[in-house]
Amino acid sequence: MVHRFRSLAGLALAVCLLVPCGLHAEDAFAGVERVIAVGDVHGDYEQFLDVLLSAAVIDKDGNWTGGKTHLVQTGDFLDRGPDSRKVMDLLMKLEKEAKAAGGMVHVLLGNHEAMNVYGDMRYVSAGEYEAFREPNSEKAIQSLWREHLLNVQNNGPVVGGPRLDDAYRKKWEAEHPPGYAEHRKAFSSSGVYGRWLRGLNAVVKIDDTLFLHGGIGPKFATTGLRNMNNRIRGELNDHSRLQGGLAMDNEGPMWYRGLANGNETELDAHLDKVLKTHKVQRIAIGHTFTDGAVTPRFGGRVLLIDIGLARLYDKMLRQACLLVENGKPFALHRGKKLDLPADAGAEMLRYLKLASTLDPQPSSLTKRIGELQARVGGGQ
Repeated sequence: MVHRFRSLAGLALAVCLLVPCGLHAEDAFAGVERVIAVGDVHGDYEQFLDVLLSAAVIDKDGNWTGGKTHLVQTGDFLDRGPDSRKVMDLLMKLEKEAKAAGGMVHVLLGNHEAMNVYGDMRYVSAGEYEAFREPNSEKAIQSLWREHLLNVQNNGPVVGGPRLDDAYRKKWEAEHPPGYAEHRKAFSSSGVYGRWLRGLNAVVKIDDTLFLHGGIGPKFATTGLRNMNNRIRGELNDHSRLQGGLAMDNEGPMWYRGLANGNETELDAHLDKVLKTHKVQRIAIGHTFTDGAVTPRFGGRVLLIDIGLARLYDKMLRQACLLVENGKPFALHRGKKLDLPADAGAEMLRYLKLASTLDPQPSSLTKRIGELQARVGGGQ
């Protein structure tokens, strides 16, 4: 187990690289020899540190050692897990350190980052609120309750609306625990995390690979890179533009799942159109869980990198990320570079079996291996 930071509270204030609203962030890069891409983290700070250490981009103290490497985190570092604040502080710190070393850290927006910005709090965990708790948090919540009550009363009774009784108040307080007020302030347009998030890209291109969170649906197959990033940034800075916009669209880059689980034959022409639009050979995406291993689709033109890093679902210790070295993609499975399979049959089976031998036993890949072996034949 690597050494952990005692505290990162307040670190973001000192190291945050803020992108002013209204300006675009750089989103296309060429001539990068080494790229590490990590999928969904969901507040599992310990697991995130371990995979970064296995990829040799940080040392045991969490300092950048990646040199000119470009690290891409494809979104959904927030929600569900307890340590999202630590993850953000680390990413903001590494942005500065990597840049000083000639490398870069590209933190991309996933749907959960966008939700936190525009106030959809369904997946914020108790631990995340607790990380923002301060000595006066109880008073802050009571103040919010009084504001809420006054707002409801001023707007008059609504037919079928809530009864403002003890049960209603208990439900409201459960949804607004201590730390909630400070959390929302920190994610506001003037808060340290809110300002940072509103300046991030949703999509980035590095040489022949496009990196994003979810995918690109047919509606946006010919939408350019800068167009997508500027539109999403604009919508997150002006919430009146969200409805009908790109940030909340199911075919947009933060939500679309078709490239991860749709029919490959039916979507092949669409994928070709997307690749030609962006002049890339492949797309790397998170968002859709692969259960333990970087997984290619569409003959390697789509790479799924959400391996289920966070332990919140079943406590399994999964650890893998994508490595692109001199333009060629590999899986980096527990620090070991593995060739990605060329097909979804026998080659995939050999790859998964090799990856599983590197895992703590029982491997999370055991079920996938059994199901695939039943399809391709027991002799493999």
